Amino acid sequence: MSTTVDNYAPGMDALPVIDISDLDSAARGIETACRDNGFFYVTGHGVPSSLTDRLDAAARTFFDLPLPAKMEIAMAHGGRAWRGFFPVGAELTSGVPDRKEGLYFGTELGPDAPQVRAGLPLHGANLFPEQVPDLRPAVLSYVTRMTTVAQTVLRGVALSLGLPAGYFAESYTADPTVLFRIFHYPPSPPDSDEWGVGEHTDYGLLTLLLQDGNGGLQVRTPDGWLDAPPIPGTFVCNIGDMLDRMTGGWYRSTPHRVRNVSGNERLSFPFFFDPDFTQQVPPLPSSGGSEGGPRWDGQDLRAFTGTYGEYLVAKVGKVFPELFADTRHQGVPRIG
Repeated sequence: MSTTVDNYAPGMDALPVIDISDLDSAARGIETACRDNGFFYVTGHGVPSSLTDRLDAAARTFFDLPLPAKMEIAMAHGGRAWRGFFPVGAELTSGVPDRKEGLYFGTELGPDAPQVRAGLPLHGANLFPEQVPDLRPAVLSYVTRMTTVAQTVLRGVALSLGLPAGYFAESYTADPTVLFRIFHYPPSPPDSDEWGVGEHTDYGLLTLLLQDGNGGLQVRTPDGWLDAPPIPGTFVCNIGDMLDRMTGGWYRSTPHRVRNVSGNERLSFPFFFDPDFTQQVPPLPSSGGSEGGPRWDGQDLRAFTGTYGEYLVAKVGKVFPELFADTRHQGVPRIG
């Protein structure tokens, strides 16, 4: 995976490319992108191609394993941490099985971490396959690097909203909820009505997506569905429901979907960077006000009360209903 944009020249209907190495300039582009469609490409991030290449190679080795070997780290073994592997069809988007398999990871936490001792869902140790020893160091290194990238992007978001650059890092993401996925999409026939991932929005603040060269991501716009093809050396960034909520709809989380009709095996690597699991997420002190009209799904994000963790668990529980049923009776505990 190259680290250069390779002379990419976006057309009028393409997503913008924003260089985050200059945050003052980036902030202006971020505001426009978030107001227009909530998606943009990120460059100037400093993540080396050697790391993304290593991650890609290890992931492909894992997905080439026979199913019984992959099931040795099935999510059922991850307990409340909701980490590990799921097979094709086990994840539901909008109630429909997705045509993909995947791996769930997050911040690596030992048994003595306060979040683990408190029994918070989605917190704990990751599950890694013994057959692919390169996967663990690649994933953990990638999560560390991407946490820095996400904090940088949020500094640009804060500036774009007229807030101090450190607004998020000093509050909502001082102890962020970090979730990382690796998805493998088998080829779909061109005339198939199956989606790798159906239409949805993301739940938190930001998603940073690394995708291989096969494409398939589409973004919903007022003029229809827009392709978001892979651009070497970039991440696709989109805002999630919590930033939509915090800005009162000034920045709107945008529906997107994936169908792999490339004829090849497709890999994608979404990194979700979200608020502190135990915090409530009220409106920001400065935003443009709501001018976005009703959301695509009719949901009123302002009506939600509670912590981000409660919102996230309810959402993820719809994606994995059987796993959610095993943990919901325990509720969402709090730290402190």
